[in-house]
Amino acid sequence: MELLQEYGSILVIVTAVLGFLMAFGIGANDVSNAMGTSVGSGTITIKQAIIIAMIFELAGAYLAGGEVADTIKSGIIQADAFTDTPEILVLGMMSSLCAAGVWLIVATKMGWPVSGTHTIIGAVIGFALVTVGASSIQWGQLTGIVGSWFITPVLAGIIAFVIFVNSQKLIFNRSEPFKQAKKYGPFYMAVTIFILCIVTISKGLKHVGLNLTSWQTFGISLGLSLIAGVIGAVYFRSKAFENKVKDKSGFGGVEKIFSILMLLTACAMAFAHGSNDVANAIGPLAAVESIVASGGQLQSSVGMAPWVLPLGAVGMGIGLAVMGKSVMATVGTGITELTPSRGFAAQFACAVTVVLASGTGLPISTTQTLVGAILGVGFARGIAAINLGIIRNIVASWFVTLPAGAVLSIIIYYLLHAIFH
Repeated sequence: MELLQEYGSILVIVTAVLGFLMAFGIGANDVSNAMGTSVGSGTITIKQAIIIAMIFELAGAYLAGGEVADTIKSGIIQADAFTDTPEILVLGMMSSLCAAGVWLIVATKMGWPVSGTHTIIGAVIGFALVTVGASSIQWGQLTGIVGSWFITPVLAGIIAFVIFVNSQKLIFNRSEPFKQAKKYGPFYMAVTIFILCIVTISKGLKHVGLNLTSWQTFGISLGLSLIAGVIGAVYFRSKAFENKVKDKSGFGGVEKIFSILMLLTACAMAFAHGSNDVANAIGPLAAVESIVASGGQLQSSVGMAPWVLPLGAVGMGIGLAVMGKSVMATVGTGITELTPSRGFAAQFACAVTVVLASGTGLPISTTQTLVGAILGVGFARGIAAINLGIIRNIVASWFVTLPAGAVLSIIIYYLLHAIFH
């Protein structure tokens, strides 16, 4: 308790800096995944991707990032283990933020797309092991995390494979692909909007008190998807669209339609990602601020100070702008060559998998899901279309992430303990 009374303000300021570092790392690595396929397929430039992602990630984080943060990230450790020693929890949260931020930046420099959620969970486990012991860790939670390394990439890959093969049969392998694209484009648009509405409502707006039932979410999504399908049908047959398409006999016009669908998917996924992953950076920060403000009292949930959420949102935006290019390159061009139609299949599969995983409560990594979806597209084109060396490095980085976060957290915890004691 003496530590909190003597250094309370300093602890909050240092934690705010570390929270910003974590948000920076999330922006540099996780956010880049959402836009990597759009850039790699040539739909938008890196500069446009950064602008779009900053707008929608910041909007998701700020508008739907939540008013409440869990004190202990993901329920991975038992809160009552720190009732008598809140200062240990404060130093542990600080070390977790620092460790996760450092690992995300290192992974980004290497071009590895890793999970920010899994990084912070690994960091929390690390400091808990050396402070309150292994008995305080809810090991059952880790089963779902390890399972998600295998289940979600495979599921996304299968869905992407099916979508890509379907578009080949309906559009690309026909004698008049552009005509077929205009015919089936509105259907793809309607299905895309349906899935994206479910993602946005269930994942992106769940924090703002919009307590819709599953049927209400389904009804709203279906209504908006039908409207989108009608708009798509009218637009794809309009003179305005025809004038934008130079190559009407080949695949240029087809890819133009898929690039529109892909951009919609990227924006919605960025919004949903921002609303959820900002909690990785600001959850521990909000916990520390609350513990210090209450004089050491632990609560199951805490209200956020008004400056916490904007700090996380801005950190994510700056991280993307400063360091996002390397992970965008890995996701967008490193795994397999992407076009708008291939990129759409991957991003759409990722969105569908996020919806399915949310419904089952599976702890999902958007990063790993998207990589699996891109692999699915690559397999549809043949094994030779996939860069197996890149895949080996990516999968290895996933397995290293949890222990890397834990080891870094332990080292930093001891450093902080030495400084403040």
